[in-house]
Amino acid sequence: MPFTRRNFLKSSALLGGASAFSFAVSPAVAHALASDPTQALAQPFETGWEFARASLGGPWEAWNLDGIAWRTQPLPHCFNALDACDPDHQAYRGQGWYRARLRPSNSLPRGRTLIHFAGAGQRTTLYAGEQLIGRNIGGYNEFVFDITDGAKDIDGQMRLAVLCDNSRDLDTIPSDISDFNLYGGLYRHVNLLYLPAVSLETVHILPQVAPNQPAICHVSAQLYNPLHLTGPAEVSIEVTAPDGSPVFRHSGNLAIWQEARELVQFPVRDPRLWSPSSPSLYACRLTLRSEHGEQSVTQRFGLRHFEFQDHGPFLLNGEKLFLRGTQRHEDHAGYAAAVPDDITRQEFSMIRDMGANFIRLAHYQQSQLALDLCDELGLIVWEELPWCRSGVGDPAMRANARDLLRTMIRQHFNHPSIVFWSLGNEEDWPNIDPGDGTETVRSFMQQLQEIAHQEDSSRLTAFRRCRTATDVPDVYSPSIWEGWYSGRYQDYQKVLEGYRDKIRHLLHMEWGADCHARRHAEEPTGEDYPPFVAAGERSTPAVLPLVKHGDWSETYACDLFDWYLKTQETLPWFAGSAQWIFKDFSTPDRPENPIPRVNQKGLTERDLTKKEGYYVFQSWWAEKPMVHVYGHSWPVRWGRPGQPRLVRVYSNCDSAELFLNGKSLGVKARNSQDFPCAGLRWSPSFLPGENVLRAIARKGAAVVEDEVQFLYQTQPWGKAASLTLTRKAESAANAVVETTLVDANGAICLDARNCVRFSVVGGGTLNDNLGTVTGSRVVELCNGRAEISLRLSGQPSIVGVSCDGVPDAFLRIS
Repeated sequence: MPFTRRNFLKSSALLGGASAFSFAVSPAVAHALASDPTQALAQPFETGWEFARASLGGPWEAWNLDGIAWRTQPLPHCFNALDACDPDHQAYRGQGWYRARLRPSNSLPRGRTLIHFAGAGQRTTLYAGEQLIGRNIGGYNEFVFDITDGAKDIDGQMRLAVLCDNSRDLDTIPSDISDFNLYGGLYRHVNLLYLPAVSLETVHILPQVAPNQPAICHVSAQLYNPLHLTGPAEVSIEVTAPDGSPVFRHSGNLAIWQEARELVQFPVRDPRLWSPSSPSLYACRLTLRSEHGEQSVTQRFGLRHFEFQDHGPFLLNGEKLFLRGTQRHEDHAGYAAAVPDDITRQEFSMIRDMGANFIRLAHYQQSQLALDLCDELGLIVWEELPWCRSGVGDPAMRANARDLLRTMIRQHFNHPSIVFWSLGNEEDWPNIDPGDGTETVRSFMQQLQEIAHQEDSSRLTAFRRCRTATDVPDVYSPSIWEGWYSGRYQDYQKVLEGYRDKIRHLLHMEWGADCHARRHAEEPTGEDYPPFVAAGERSTPAVLPLVKHGDWSETYACDLFDWYLKTQETLPWFAGSAQWIFKDFSTPDRPENPIPRVNQKGLTERDLTKKEGYYVFQSWWAEKPMVHVYGHSWPVRWGRPGQPRLVRVYSNCDSAELFLNGKSLGVKARNSQDFPCAGLRWSPSFLPGENVLRAIARKGAAVVEDEVQFLYQTQPWGKAASLTLTRKAESAANAVVETTLVDANGAICLDARNCVRFSVVGGGTLNDNLGTVTGSRVVELCNGRAEISLRLSGQPSIVGVSCDGVPDAFLRIS
């Protein structure tokens, strides 16, 4: 047998044997303990850590090797936080080591001490001293290690070392050709758990809900009992309704049991059903008492029933619900995967405020907080196994994928928001690893399908894009990207309906367009594509194929969104879709993008700054009255003197009135099928220089308004001749500089999309590698402009900017 990386991994102890994994206590229970402030059994373990991004030979070197640059590092932490969007180098893939000293303090007789990791990338190994405690292969699942019997120093302290390794690996999922960074680090929360010798490992609540009948709820539990202790136990169960009123109480004695067992079933006679409009959550508190101690766990659950009609719509609680969705990667500017909780809450709130009722958590299991927020906000969830562009790999990879599917389902079983367990994504990708020849993608998907239904028969399985297995999952999405990767967006309905009879349960996952924030266009696809204006009359849609003419402008993306959304609303048979993606995210690919290594299809930038497209969706989906005049980040519009220019207004109100420089341009009624902007568009002529647009919209008694200011430039520009560099804003800590590309007469080249590179020497430091339009040292111009900020140190700095074909420009900042 030739010596290859794959053959080495097959024989390596890292993948062999049951000791390679540790799922000692269900992370769902661990999370419940850690998030309950009344539980003294759980403590955050996120300070006192040190980190080194280094390749070490083992845990001995982590404590004894000189010359390693350890630094204090609070958790959560992702060691790709600032290199994920580096325009010049791909993100680091390799070892990252964490170390901390711990003096365990479990006062319970024979009690167990555990560490709960809410997620770490991509392969994690824990040592106490030089003793191997356990390994986890999977970048997104939660896992728990029992350190009760871990090696201690003479003074009773443990020297804990954690290796997180995200180096390339042919036989783990997701694959290294996935279009998102496989981050490394302890990037979710870490907690210590002090448990009794016999404790709760898993608590599952399975509701059975039928229309107009009492709901029947089954409560089951499994114990963690590594010493195989026996004896009596008392179990108490208290269930409360969404308003806190009691629903059910039970207390009983039984012997300590093995495996999972049903403890009780109870009726809910007047169930308050969970839905996006009323996300009602019940709570089940289970207390276990024995001679070894007492432990309580509270799990929330919801009551709902659903139906996906063949070749038709989706019904929730007996009523048709059109699934209006978006998608999320766990990624944020400056943090990468270690997204702070407050930012996660902000993100999901923005998604709900946009009017979405459906979300795909792509392309992997996400945090318990994300699922909690979906439960609370009323977002129906498609959660996904990270089997992405991987092929079938070798037996170890397939075994790991099966385990990760079971883990995801068991850990998130109680979340009522989850309706779809996705088995993976894009397993017909060109040139994916074919595996060892013993399996095919289709047969392996069938295995995953069976596992999902064995673990949870109450939900549907799903898959996006695998042409050889469209009939395997319960729900399937083909790949439809009309207007971006193929075709014209005007053909969307025809292409979508072509799949209707072929797929029993069809959802359309992933559609949209890349757009470079702050880039706008008067004619979104170039001179061959007429604008949607005709002397103020109803417009004629364009018919030009758009893929070759797309300009990455927000303008074009908004038109595409608008067309898809108006089309979807007219199809009574269509169950729903999810736009790709809510927020820009980093990728190891796409170095040629306007922001290098960033997938820019988001409705917000990577730091949650809203793009114009956010308001298009809000105008179709949100219930709260809103109005938005397109172009808040468009400082200069252009055209000939007196030339009509299209003004787009997005609103969910019945009518809107537009004012230009204080003069009314008239009231227009919203008509959903009058594209674009549902008829809320005007074609005025702007004054040279400053202009103000103000829209007032009405919906019943509600009145909302919005305003934009801009310059209108009638001066034409010629060939780009030079760059300017000016100070735009400054504070004590930061300065913002802006560059413009101008012609020989100093006129800004407002259609310029050239790539520029910022640099700095001296005391300042660029706020760089953030993956945003103002946070990248290499970036394409937005209508002839680009800006970046730098951190000031009190010492002078010289900022430079360069662009091919024109002289460099410099600016001294004192």
